[in-house]
Amino acid sequence: MVGYRERPRAIHFHPQLSSRLVYSTDGGRVCPKCGWPIGNCQCSKTLSSGKEAVPDRVVAKLRMEKKGRGGKTVTVIYGLPNNEPFLKTLCGELKKSCGCGGAITEDGVELQGELRDRVRAYLEKKGFLVKG
Repeated sequence: MVGYRERPRAIHFHPQLSSRLVYSTDGGRVCPKCGWPIGNCQCSKTLSSGKEAVPDRVVAKLRMEKKGRGGKTVTVIYGLPNNEPFLKTLCGELKKSCGCGGAITEDGVELQGELRDRVRAYLEKKGFLVKG
């Protein structure tokens, strides 16, 4: 106990606690896939190039999404090769055959509405392997 006439003791910090890094601008954010900094990510360059080869037997997967769309239902075709011209023509053909709107996304193709049956029939007719 320290009295009013005694000098307080010096407080010593534990060396491990004082050496803990709190903030640094050295590394920045790092991509979890390739380990490069986000600004120079190598895997994003290969994905964004859109030049992936189209295989002979394309496997398309279907799913329905409703979250984050104001209650609207969307049919998503994913697992497709990341080839922009291929996705663009496929999206146009699907929109014409189903009579709906749609768009190309990172995952693949999104069509407005619940169209799994129509899309499945169309893709199987084109020779795709359809899952989901």
